[in-house]
Amino acid sequence: MPNIESAKKRLRQSLQRRARNRAAKSTLKTSIKKLQSSVQAKEFDTARTQFNALCKLLDQTASKGIIHVNKASRTKSRLSHFIHKASVASVA
Repeated sequence: MPNIESAKKRLRQSLQRRARNRAAKSTLKTSIKKLQSSVQAKEFDTARTQFNALCKLLDQTASKGIIHVNKASRTKSRLSHFIHKASVASVA
């Protein structure tokens, strides 16, 4: 445990920041799982609306620095491909 006042404050700040970042990452992971379950259930209309909301959420967390910008782009690309591939497979 820190003894100096400024170190105590930094510890408090880092704990608050960690909790905020973990909550944001957890929200992202939950949204991704919901999207994947919608696609697997072949509910493509809801999946597309969830995808749009998820893209916004990914961009927001990337802009805050919680995740890297490239990770957000990569995740959006992979999920878009996942939805497209599943919708094409269900039609054929």
